[in-house]
Amino acid sequence: MTDLQTRGVVRHLGGEAGHRSFFGGQHSKGRVAALAIAFTAGLVLTPLIGWPGLLVGGGTAGVTLLVTARTHRGSVLERRRRRRRWNARVQAGTDAFVPYDPHVWEEAHAVLAEVRGRKAKWSARRDIATIRSMPDGADGMGWLQMGVGRPGIAWHSPLGEDSYLSVVFSVSGQLHGIESTSTMRQAAEGWGMFLAQRAVPSDLVGGVQTMTRVLPSDTALQEFWVLNSLDPDAPADAITSYDEVLHLTGADAMVQRHYVVVRWPITTAFTDQARKYAEGRDGWRELMAREIDATVRGLQDARMGDVEVLTARQVAAVIHHQQDPARPVDFVADLDPARLGVMSHDEFSAHVTETRTQAGDLLEWWHRTARISAENLATAPREQLWVLDLLVGRDLPFIRSIAFHLHLIPAAEAKAAAKRDLVRDAAEVISKRQGGDIDIDETTLALTAARRRSRDLIAGSHHHGANWVGYITITARSRDELAQASRQLEDTCSSGLGIERLDWLDSYQAAAAGTTWPIARGITPNSSALSARLYRRLAGRTDKDAI
Repeated sequence: MTDLQTRGVVRHLGGEAGHRSFFGGQHSKGRVAALAIAFTAGLVLTPLIGWPGLLVGGGTAGVTLLVTARTHRGSVLERRRRRRRWNARVQAGTDAFVPYDPHVWEEAHAVLAEVRGRKAKWSARRDIATIRSMPDGADGMGWLQMGVGRPGIAWHSPLGEDSYLSVVFSVSGQLHGIESTSTMRQAAEGWGMFLAQRAVPSDLVGGVQTMTRVLPSDTALQEFWVLNSLDPDAPADAITSYDEVLHLTGADAMVQRHYVVVRWPITTAFTDQARKYAEGRDGWRELMAREIDATVRGLQDARMGDVEVLTARQVAAVIHHQQDPARPVDFVADLDPARLGVMSHDEFSAHVTETRTQAGDLLEWWHRTARISAENLATAPREQLWVLDLLVGRDLPFIRSIAFHLHLIPAAEAKAAAKRDLVRDAAEVISKRQGGDIDIDETTLALTAARRRSRDLIAGSHHHGANWVGYITITARSRDELAQASRQLEDTCSSGLGIERLDWLDSYQAAAAGTTWPIARGITPNSSALSARLYRRLAGRTDKDAI
């Protein structure tokens, strides 16, 4: 949890991953539910059967605490859940992906009809399950607008989640080279203002994703310029020398491409607002055209440099490049935005994509995704460049994508949640002191964070709330290189960034890769408190009579 401030360049991040639970502190919903069941069981059984009932309740609570205890490898329950998920994927055939093709689909069904035997039938069904229209990372994704030269508006209806629209904006970044402290502060204020303006209840934006792709340097543009500008009478030695300069400067060099993805939930307010422009999907497109223009102006005001709205084919090109880094990120000539995936298969800790070179040789890329959560981030003051080592670190020579997702929360809801946490933390501190306990870590740290949020969200501050989560996907050419890259990333995160633990999303790496694609996936909107839901009901879903 954090807040959108605009007073300076230093922020306090880390430590808090959610609001306080009924039992005090921050616990997962599963742990709270199991402890509640154990408490209820003991309360009911003890009067009925005596001390065995108390033993049942206490034993259940003890087992719950053990299997949900956090370790540097996750809890026992998490490891068990991952293993079961992986086994289920292997049995169902969803651990592999083959892009949908009518001929391949018909052949697979023909094989299923002909084979005999239980094992052969199972293998044939697995082959059918691998043939899907979209990869796991972009499940349920389509397009509201995908015309040539027009902004690409993606339409998402992922299983079990609310539908939303997303648009990708390519930006050149706020800072270029060496900048002064005042310039950095103005850049931080501009970005904070951009987010705060979209966190108000009347705005239709529900979340923002920032994504940076770190890839090897491409000298194609320089070579193209030379071909068009070269003097026919230039000496051969000069041409050779310039070619050597290009290759020397490009060797082992990594460049960054920055993107901002904005997410619009398809709510009643959105559809009612769109109906004022036109009926049906035409109204949606008209409304989105105005939202896109407003976002471009907002990003320009936030000093994001050159801002460009990507078309559907350009978005598809970025996603294809992330799966196959050998493909240029800007190459769109042969792409169909409705076909985003390449052939792939999963291992427990890796997502392996398979492509062919122009010569027909098989080319494999190994990917692995980790989550950066607030609970695994050491609480400390951080400047806006605190992730710079991930972007330009010399100790990270591999290709990677870094994405941060922000779910925007209106000030009233964020302020109410901060007050509840402050009251519970203060009560817990008083309780421990009265009981003779000395707490110098978790409770005091949580109380300090709650006080900071309450102070930042004071009336008239124009600050709003936000939940955040980060993801990073690393790419290598082989299993051994991927294992080495994973260790290098963990060392860099723990030593230079204060990230105490990376949560590797093993057992579902194919779906996890989508969290770093420019499609605004990877964060679940927080569940509002009862008072916030009541306030929204009183405000009504929308004002249909307004202009």
